[in-house]
Amino acid sequence: MEVVIVPDAKAGGELIAEAMAALLRRKPDALLGVATGSTPLPVYEALSAKVRSGAVDASRARVCQLDEYVGLPADHPESYRSVVLREVVEPLGLTEESFMGPDGTAEDVQAACEEYDRALPAAGGVDLQLLGIGTDGHIGFNEPCSSLASRTRIKTLTEQTRVDNARFFDGDIDQVPHHVITQGIGTILEARHLVLLATGEGKADAVAASVEGPVSALVPASALQLHPHATVVVDEAAASKLKLADYFRATYAAKPAWQGL
Repeated sequence: MEVVIVPDAKAGGELIAEAMAALLRRKPDALLGVATGSTPLPVYEALSAKVRSGAVDASRARVCQLDEYVGLPADHPESYRSVVLREVVEPLGLTEESFMGPDGTAEDVQAACEEYDRALPAAGGVDLQLLGIGTDGHIGFNEPCSSLASRTRIKTLTEQTRVDNARFFDGDIDQVPHHVITQGIGTILEARHLVLLATGEGKADAVAASVEGPVSALVPASALQLHPHATVVVDEAAASKLKLADYFRATYAAKPAWQGL
């Protein structure tokens, strides 16, 4: 696992966007796994700026969803399909045909989970999966004590996650669904490159537990320690509880430029 400490969220967004751009230059039809929420917005803003400037051609890129609420209509402004279309697909100049996601409105939700889990490897697998981290260490919607071998499935959100997400529903927790479809930890670990972005002091404990603590289902993001190519990008605030922060800074400073992210 590589840990990169950056000054702020904007710098983290630019760093990850350049890694995505480099991937698209090598593999124009790469499948990018995207996360939702406020944390990854600087990544999408920086990548779309590169597309607009001509620094990278994303016209053949494909985008896949990490998770989805169960029961929200697909056109609801806070369904993750709507969010990804609005924040990623449209700014990159892509069409809905380039987009993959689970069906949170399916009559048989379990079958929809299994179908999406099969669709990802059938599409060639995820080349780079962007992740956020919850204050309790969750990735995707894999809440604490999720199986580290779990596949795409239905999950019940914790009260804390619903409280955290209420800000997207006018602060009304009653509007936040109780259930979601999420890629499982085992599914996530199949991506070729995992990139976790965390910003703000509120994520510091979760980052420290994930990076420096034991691999544990209690801290789902700690599963990234098992991946051969996992990168954790954190701002100074989110890095504030890392015991090895100075080592991580020195290691990244000495990294050859040709290695990339």
